[in-house]
Amino acid sequence: MKAFGFTCALLGVLLLTTGSTFAADSSVVAPGAKLEKLGEGYGYTEGPAADVDGNVFFTDDPNDRIVKWSAVDGKFFDWLKPAGRANGTYFDKVGNLIAVAPDKGELWSIAPDKKVTVLVTNFDGKVFNGPNDLWIRPDGGIYFTDPDFGSDHDQSSRVEGQNVYFVTPDHKAVTRMTADLFKPNGIIGTADGKVLYVGDYGAGETYAYDINPDGALTNKRLFCNFGSDGMTIDSEGNVYLTQIGVAVFDKTGKKIEQIDVPETTTNVTFGGKDNDLLFITATGSVYGLKMRVKGAR
Repeated sequence: MKAFGFTCALLGVLLLTTGSTFAADSSVVAPGAKLEKLGEGYGYTEGPAADVDGNVFFTDDPNDRIVKWSAVDGKFFDWLKPAGRANGTYFDKVGNLIAVAPDKGELWSIAPDKKVTVLVTNFDGKVFNGPNDLWIRPDGGIYFTDPDFGSDHDQSSRVEGQNVYFVTPDHKAVTRMTADLFKPNGIIGTADGKVLYVGDYGAGETYAYDINPDGALTNKRLFCNFGSDGMTIDSEGNVYLTQIGVAVFDKTGKKIEQIDVPETTTNVTFGGKDNDLLFITATGSVYGLKMRVKGAR
């Protein structure tokens, strides 16, 4: 999530509208596919994540709810409300929806029966600025970003800096993994758990890191000059960044596709029955686009 004033200012630079058709030679989009508006009328959509059946869950921050989109019939319904002002979400291997809940600066695990377990509440006795987005590596370790987009907590009670944190697979320890980012936001890792991408929204850049078994991040390098809000990755290792449409970069950091959307984009994931629907959250609406590639598993 980002500051609303800046979000609105970006709208004027978006050029194409819903219904744009992609050429047959598009590198990642299905030939002839069109961007479709799947739903609208939301306060501010964010944090989509797909379950094993391809249903997509996303957050609507101003209305404090998590909404479910059905991969079977395309219908929407409120799944959890209230929801801790949830932002980013990600499913773990056993079907729990892990969500950052910035209302109280927490990290939640939401079971299929909607029972909430609070996994993380603070770091060294200090509250977080506002946990924003997360990714779960193959062994269950969780990385999440903690930018400051405005907090109800007094500055003296909050952690210093805006950083990336790591939660061990057993959820018993939290460690700060960065100390030099301006405003980390979007985050995603490769399916093999070896590389982590972090969008530094404030710096307008996205970085790649090597992931150590103990969670440490090493070999920081510039991936691209684009600071992403939300992120996802496909089965070929291409990285999808949001803010102005969806910008797609291959694993070397070369831009290979631009998907324009008539609203400022906030996040993105793969869903649908065949895991080939690019599901895009974009301020007050959500969009879908059929892809040639599938989401990484």
